Amino acid sequence: MPLPTSTPPRVPTLSIVIPARNEAVELPETLRRARSIPEVLEIIVVDSGSTDATCDLARDAGCIVLNSEPSRGGQLRKGCQHARGEVVLLLHADTWLPPDAGCAVLDALRDPGVVGGGFWKSFREKHPLMVGSRLRCALRLRLFGRILGDQAMFTRRSVLEEIGGVPDMPLMEEFELCRLLRQRGTLVLADATVVTSIRRFIERGILRTYLRMGWVGFLYSLGVSPERLRKTYERK
Repeated sequence: MPLPTSTPPRVPTLSIVIPARNEAVELPETLRRARSIPEVLEIIVVDSGSTDATCDLARDAGCIVLNSEPSRGGQLRKGCQHARGEVVLLLHADTWLPPDAGCAVLDALRDPGVVGGGFWKSFREKHPLMVGSRLRCALRLRLFGRILGDQAMFTRRSVLEEIGGVPDMPLMEEFELCRLLRQRGTLVLADATVVTSIRRFIERGILRTYLRMGWVGFLYSLGVSPERLRKTYERK
């Protein structure tokens, strides 16, 4: 008499949402790595007016491509509204996920008190002014309860819906999202590391970028409007 067989437990699925604009250079490798993760159900690229091959590359890679006004928060919000996975992961176009990213996310969310989090972070390009990123990730979360956008933030889709979705803000949307998520539970760092680029630091100057990020973060804590924060950050 054959032994009864048990059905293996269903593995929760991940939806990856990528805001993009003119990312034809960086996007292909980011997508290649993301698509290799078994738990990923879909990748949604939300484009804000690219004039290069970004959208074509995303479609050719099997992604869902949406269009949005130029606003990172608005792009993420729109992508999440179309997500079908039980977990939503917000990924920058130049940030590479490790092969075990799906397992790391699901392990972090096994605790019902954990509503979301992000990854440890390292930089692809080496520069003496960029050392200590892992320590900064830990201190930022412990002291301020914050996770940066290039740390591949993730959360349960049900929780994201409860808090009203990703805030539609042109800047600092990740800090506001962290604030809303902390009202529902705990944020953690998954046991894996993403690798991102320092290209934007190089473009603007590393020290200048750090100082500007710190100043904008301080203004955000004072309640300055998102539009004014964006103008301050983008000032030449």
